[in-house]
Amino acid sequence: MSINETENNQSSQNIFIENEINFIDLFFILWKRRIIIICFTTIGAVLSVLLSIISLKLPQEKSFLPNKYTPQTFLLIDDKSLSGGGFSPSGDIGNMGGLAAIAGIGLAGRATYTQLALFLVKSNTMLDAIIDEFKLIEKYKIKKSPKAVSRKIIRDKLNTKADERTSGVITISFTDKDPVFARDVVNFTTLHLERLFASLGLDKSEIEKENLESNISSTFEDILRLENENKELEQSVASTSSFGRIPAITTEMNRISLELSTKRQIYAQLKVRLEMLNVSLASEKKILQILEMAEVPDMKSGPSRGKICIIVTAVSGIFSIFLVFILNAISNFKKDSIMFEKWRGKNEK
Repeated sequence: MSINETENNQSSQNIFIENEINFIDLFFILWKRRIIIICFTTIGAVLSVLLSIISLKLPQEKSFLPNKYTPQTFLLIDDKSLSGGGFSPSGDIGNMGGLAAIAGIGLAGRATYTQLALFLVKSNTMLDAIIDEFKLIEKYKIKKSPKAVSRKIIRDKLNTKADERTSGVITISFTDKDPVFARDVVNFTTLHLERLFASLGLDKSEIEKENLESNISSTFEDILRLENENKELEQSVASTSSFGRIPAITTEMNRISLELSTKRQIYAQLKVRLEMLNVSLASEKKILQILEMAEVPDMKSGPSRGKICIIVTAVSGIFSIFLVFILNAISNFKKDSIMFEKWRGKNEK
């Protein structure tokens, strides 16, 4: 073996020995001040446990760490209701182009109803509806910038998620310390989202059904009105006081009879169209379907007090180790009389 190789091996061994000695020194430093580490870690663990117990004993409205509840509702969005699996801003619902752009779902690609629903849930229209429905500005006693602050509070608590594994399923949830209030907000959001979809004219069959039902109701009221007018004219003819007006009354009765016949035919046609549409709707799937409404949760979603205790204990232990090293460095600095004197002399100057 050459002299150079021997020197290299010795150097490697010396480095290993030095590293081993340094590691042993660190261990002895920690062992020497183990009381500090044990005390700090124990204090952190005990305090975290005590605070967690106190937060559980206090009433929800006064607790500094209240339980949070997160009810959920599930919706099914049919993204395949139009050809191509989505809607095109220039196609059947071209009036949605601006909204799609605002939603950030892009005009270059094929935006979907799922993306639209996710956007609408967090839109200002939805947030303002929730704020007005539950009078949240008064509830949270917001004085400064009430609209902006209340929107931020709801936006932070209201969450939406599209299930990638189950196509078209959207989860809407709301987190609050009041489980009943959280349930009510989620259910209101779900129903309001359904109304928004209807108002945007996305489900044409449903809109047609509503129009037909409205027309049928109006036509039926006209039929009842004309029948009542016809009865009054018949009673007038039977009355001796109207004997001189019989020709005029007869003409009016003929007019009403003709109009009544026309209204009845229209009513019959509308009823037939409604029945046919109902049959068609029975075999179709709505764009937005509510699969499950939210219930009052009986189990909290957070906070995890066990995890908090573990984290606080670990942080206390790490802090105590850093403190031990700092104390050891100060101690070594003071022991080195030369360095200490130089440092003190510079400070005195």
